[in-house]
Amino acid sequence: MFIPMLSLVRACALSIPVALSFASLSTAATASTDSAPAAVLPTPTLPADVPHVLEAPHRQQLVLKALGVGVQIYTCGPSKGDPQQYIWNFTAPEASLFDAGGHRLGKHYAGPTWEANDGSKIVGVVKAHVDSPAQSAIPWLLLTTKSSTSIGTFAKVRSVQRLHTVAGIAPSMPCNAGLAGRTARVPYTADYYFYEGVR
Repeated sequence: MFIPMLSLVRACALSIPVALSFASLSTAATASTDSAPAAVLPTPTLPADVPHVLEAPHRQQLVLKALGVGVQIYTCGPSKGDPQQYIWNFTAPEASLFDAGGHRLGKHYAGPTWEANDGSKIVGVVKAHVDSPAQSAIPWLLLTTKSSTSIGTFAKVRSVQRLHTVAGIAPSMPCNAGLAGRTARVPYTADYYFYEGVR
C-alpha cells in the first residue's frame, strides 16, 4: 500500500513523546530528505476550511504551502497574570518545513520566523486566531509579515496562515516553583500557507 511521504513525516513526528529538558533550545532535527533535489511544485490550492477571520487579504495570492513538523516549546515559570501561579508558558516553535513532495523547504523558529533554504526569511505577528477544531491541538492563526529579507523564497510573503494543527498544546504534567526553568518540547504538525501581494 502506498503511503504519501508527508503522511509518514507527520505520523513519525507525532509518535515522539513530550521531552523535558533544562538545556538550551536546540536546532530542529533534520530530515532524511534534506539532500534530495527539490521537485517543481504544483500551484497550491486555497484551503476550503479557513474561518472568515483567518482569510488573507483579497489582494494577496497564495504562492506556497508547507507542512511544519517539529515541536512547540514551553517553559515552566510564573504566570504573567499571577506570579504566584506556575504554568507552562509558550517559548517558541521549532520545526522543519516540507513541500508536497516531502522535500525540506526550510525551518520555523522563534520570532515567529520562517526561513527558507535559500536564507530568505520573514518574521510575523499574529493578526487573528481561532481555536482548533481539535481540543488537543494549538490554535489556527493568521499572521502578517512585520519584517523580511529583500530577496529569496520568502521575500515577498505578506501573510501566513497556520491551519490543520495537530497536537502541540501545553503539557498537562505538573509545573511548580521546583520545576521553574524546565522546558517541555511537545510534538506538533501544522499546514502553513504563504501569501504574496499588497498588505
